[in-house]
Amino acid sequence: MAEPKKDEGKYLYYKGLPLVREGNVIYYGNMDDDYVLLMTIMTTKKYMGRDVPDMIVIQILSTKEGMKIVKQDVKHGFYEAFDTGVIWLERMLAG
Repeated sequence: MAEPKKDEGKYLYYKGLPLVREGNVIYYGNMDDDYVLLMTIMTTKKYMGRDVPDMIVIQILSTKEGMKIVKQDVKHGFYEAFDTGVIWLERMLAG
C-alpha cells in the first residue's frame, strides 16, 4: 500500500496533485515537479446570487527557473481555464 503524503488531508487533490487556493490565486501541481499551473481570477460575475470566476489568467510556471512563466493565456470561466491548464501541465510534465 502506498504511503500517505505528508500534506495529505490539508489540501484538495485532483489527479494526485494538490489544488490550493488563496484569495483569487489558485495553484495546481507539486512544487517539487518542474512545472506548476497558476490561475489568477481577474474578474467575477454573478450567477444565482453568487460571485463565480469569469476572466482567468492561466500560466505554466517553471519551478526550476525561479517561477518563470513558460506559457500563458486568458480564459473565461473556471472550467475552460482549469481544463486547459491541466492539459498544458500534463504535457509539460510528460516532456
